[in-house]
Formats: sequence, structure tokens, C-alpha cells
Amino acid sequence: QALPKSMGGRHMAGQLLRSGTSAGANYEEARGAESRADFVHKLGVAWKETRKTYYWLKLIHRSQMIKPKLVESLLLESEALSKILARSISTVRKNGRDKKNPPE
Repeated sequence: QALPKSMGGRHMAGQLLRSGTSAGANYEEARGAESRADFVHKLGVAWKETRKTYYWLKLIHRSQMIKPKLVESLLLESEALSKILARSISTVRKNGRDKKNPPE
């Protein structure tokens, strides 16, 4: 709501709202996954949405549509969430391989 009501501000606000809320919704879907592959896929979609959110926040920050200081903590948070999801995907994939191919 802090973004300007200009065409660019409305566009960025809409994109940010969609990607930011989609990440959480896809994470919740992953929690109810029907298989390991489904879980990884849905976490992957959530991860992509956090990357999109980071992108839109970065554009807002660089364009200075609002004071950059107001966006910096959001950038850090979206980057942290992205790293957490990426690490979770990596861990699930690694654990899946270990179970299929146990060490000799």
C-alpha cells in the first residue's frame, strides 16, 4: 500500500502481492503432499515464488518508488526464505537418494 498509485506502482504492487502470497500457499500445499516427488515439486514452486518476490522487491528498492530503507528488511527476509526452501529441497532430494542407494 506504500507504493505510488501510478501505473508502475500498481503493477509492481500487484506482482508483489501475487508472488508473495503464492509462496506461502505453495508451501502449505507441499505440507500436504502425496509423495516425496510431489513434496519436492511443490516446494520448488514455493521457492520460485520467493525468487519472484525478491525480484519485485529489488526493482522497487532500485527504483526508489518508496524509501529504500523500507524495503531492505523485506529483501533480507525474502532472500532468507528462498535459502531455507532451497536447502529443504536439497535435503529432501539427498535423503531420497540415500534411501534408494544406501552406502555399502
